[in-house]
Amino acid sequence: MGFQALATSSGAAAAVVGRRDGTLSRDEAIAHAHTIVEAVDIPVAGDLENGFGDRPEDAAETIRRAAAAGLAGGSIEDSPSDRHAPVYELAHAAARVEAAAAAARESGSGFVLTARAENFIRGRRDLADTIARLQAYEQAGADVLFAPGLPDLAAVRTVCAAVSKPVNFMAGIRGASFSVVELADAGVKRVSVAGSLYRAAVQGLLDAATEISGKGTFGYVERTVTTSELGKYLK
Repeated sequence: MGFQALATSSGAAAAVVGRRDGTLSRDEAIAHAHTIVEAVDIPVAGDLENGFGDRPEDAAETIRRAAAAGLAGGSIEDSPSDRHAPVYELAHAAARVEAAAAAARESGSGFVLTARAENFIRGRRDLADTIARLQAYEQAGADVLFAPGLPDLAAVRTVCAAVSKPVNFMAGIRGASFSVVELADAGVKRVSVAGSLYRAAVQGLLDAATEISGKGTFGYVERTVTTSELGKYLK
């Protein structure tokens, strides 16, 4: 369809095997991403969660393995795997990004490291702290900066103006997913969609299953892609 790159979603990767976000191991997540790398001819970036460990060494090892698996890039979060825990203290978070950036450079593959500031999706709606974190991650060597959950275009503009590295925006939150044109005007250089495409597919499944169980009809069949049409997208 002409997209220039793909990115995995930790939530979608877990859901396709019937598990919740954050429950895949590092080996499972990288194997999932490698399967996609092998299936397509465009770059693939991996959602590498927090690097599958709290230490800088964990983040670095994850980047090394991701690069070896053929990923063109990946993201590291600044928060523990426990979704209820606070984000890492800034100095520690920056040290993790620095270690990950060093591993990316050492890979020699041009691996693009994205550093994520998780404040807004961890209940800490502090724009000033988020910007301070992104600036620190820029200094630590991140190639792309990312603060998921920014609430409005004004916040997006403020973030983009505060850093010099490219900013990624995550579309996929109701009421806070803006158009590509609006995001580009605000200074965004890359847009990701988190697990929203997976959820859109699941919505189609739920609608069809609800029709079958509730009405005993199969009208959804008339709206689905045909086997021959689907085959155009497969190897």
